Amino acid sequence: MSLIPVSPPALCSCPEAHETRQESIRNAAGTLAHGAMSYYKGNVSDDKELVGDLPDPYYWWQAGALWGAMLDYYHYTGDPTYNKVILEAILAPVNTGPHHDFNPPEHFDELGNDDLGFWGFVVMSAAERNFPQPNAALPSWLDFGKNIFRALSSRWDEKKCGGGLFWQVFESNPNGVNYKNTVTNGGLFQLAARLARATGEHVYADWANRVWDWSTARGLIGKKLVVYDGAHASDGCKRVNHVAFTYTAGIHLHGAAVMAEVTGDKAWEERAHGLLKAAAQHFFKDSVLYEPACEPSDMCNHDMKSLKGYLARFMWQSTYHLPSLAPKVRELLEASALAAAKSCSGGKDKATCGQRWYTGGFDGSVGLGQQMCALETVQGLLIGQSQPPFRNGEIRVVRELDW
Repeated sequence: MSLIPVSPPALCSCPEAHETRQESIRNAAGTLAHGAMSYYKGNVSDDKELVGDLPDPYYWWQAGALWGAMLDYYHYTGDPTYNKVILEAILAPVNTGPHHDFNPPEHFDELGNDDLGFWGFVVMSAAERNFPQPNAALPSWLDFGKNIFRALSSRWDEKKCGGGLFWQVFESNPNGVNYKNTVTNGGLFQLAARLARATGEHVYADWANRVWDWSTARGLIGKKLVVYDGAHASDGCKRVNHVAFTYTAGIHLHGAAVMAEVTGDKAWEERAHGLLKAAAQHFFKDSVLYEPACEPSDMCNHDMKSLKGYLARFMWQSTYHLPSLAPKVRELLEASALAAAKSCSGGKDKATCGQRWYTGGFDGSVGLGQQMCALETVQGLLIGQSQPPFRNGEIRVVRELDW
């Protein structure tokens, strides 16, 4: 992939060099976005349940993650190519569900509370950017976010471990009905923080504090702010699973940065910086982003191959809310973007992305997750020229498509 050096040559500080660099990044992001969207077939399939969803082996939650990445793509690049498909996908009844809270019966067989977090991130991004919502018969993006929050918070369980959400929703799903994990509770935490900022209502900030306090009290977020995977409720969450994944760190980092902005509390600023420091120590090899829990052993499943992209997404977006994070974020993700671009040199198109960026090139591992990871990391380089998220008083419902 042709991505010019992130830093212009030292001998030239001219505006032309900067604009050439920006255009190169936009072109690279466009190539990556096209690669990611090639995995989506719901807009051409006769199967209505595939509208907004992905074919096997990808789960429904990853579809929500894809639409979040594509909303980011439009926001950073201004390219509206995929916007109508994005709208159709997110607003499809098979995704929003009968109660407009993204609990659709069609996906009950794979529905987890962590899935709701990712669809919640999608609708909150749409709300915070005043992305058009042309269907007046459906809730606004912000109301969708409130509905998802209501569904999640109603499942908060005090009986085991003194609080927290279970990974899964239904007892019929044997995977995770006894497990309280940080991706699920982190989703509630971040959603609460963003709703607090978007609405000005204290109830959401109170919930963000509640989830954070419970997670730290149970050791799911360690003293050095490493975010661990979770704990089993069968023993009162006494034994923490100390595996750490990239995306849970990113989810909590973004939420903490938002809370720092909302509250002005120095404690939240310190937490955000601590989370970034921990992420830098655990998830970067020679300043290149990687998934230490599975990449070195080549044991990543399809879900895991997409996780570091969400850390990149939330690292970039945390800088909107807490600008003091920006120097370290840029240092890490500029190097990672160059490494990602070098890895995206495989396939017949010579633009298919690999997984292990630290190898210095294409490693032969391909898939949707690999494309999304590179996309989120590269397109975030354009954040400096993007509109920060709107907040309470600035968010409005836009019915007209203005692309």
